[in-house]
Amino acid sequence: MIILDNAVLSDDIKENFFVCNLEKCKGACCVEGDLGAPLEKDELSEIDDNLEAIKPYLSEEGLKAIDEQGPYVLDEEGDYSTTTIDNKECAFAIYDENKILKCGIEQAYLDGKIKWKKPISCHLYPIRITKYDHYDALNYDRWDICSPACDFGAELKVPIYKFLKDALIRKYGEKWYAELVEEIEGE
Repeated sequence: MIILDNAVLSDDIKENFFVCNLEKCKGACCVEGDLGAPLEKDELSEIDDNLEAIKPYLSEEGLKAIDEQGPYVLDEEGDYSTTTIDNKECAFAIYDENKILKCGIEQAYLDGKIKWKKPISCHLYPIRITKYDHYDALNYDRWDICSPACDFGAELKVPIYKFLKDALIRKYGEKWYAELVEEIEGE
C-alpha cells in the first residue's frame, strides 16, 4: 500500500502492467457494466455547461437517451453516472470507422470545442477511486475485458501508474505524481 497525501493506493497500481489495446477490446469498458461512467459532483456542471457543444458528436441513440433521462443519473447509493443507452453503452460513447467505441466528450475536447477532457473516472481507468471522509482509496479494477490491455502493458513493460500519468496528474497534480514516482521507484 502507498499512502500519499490524501490518497491510499493499492500496490497493484505499481506492480501490474496496463496499456489500453482498443484494437482488441473495441472500447468494451464503455458498454459493459451496470451503470455509466462514475461522475464526481463538480463534473455535473461540466456536462451541463458543455452539453450543446458535445451533442454534435453523439449518436442518435445517445441523444435520445440524454433527451429522455438527462445527461447523468443518480443511483440508489447517491452517486452520479453518465446516462446509458438501454442500460448498456454510455450515451456519450461513439463508434469510429473501425467500430471502436470512443468518447464524444473527449472528441469535442480534442477538436477544441470544450476545455474539459472527459470524466476523470474514464481517464483514470483501470483505477477506480472510492472516496472516504479523509482520503481517496485508489484500486486497480481487474476486469476480463481488459485482458488485452494487461498483456499489451506487460509486453511493453508499462506499469499502471505510468500508463495513467496524465490522468493522475490531472486528478492530483504534478507534484503529487512526482512524489508517487519517487515513492515507487525509490524503493
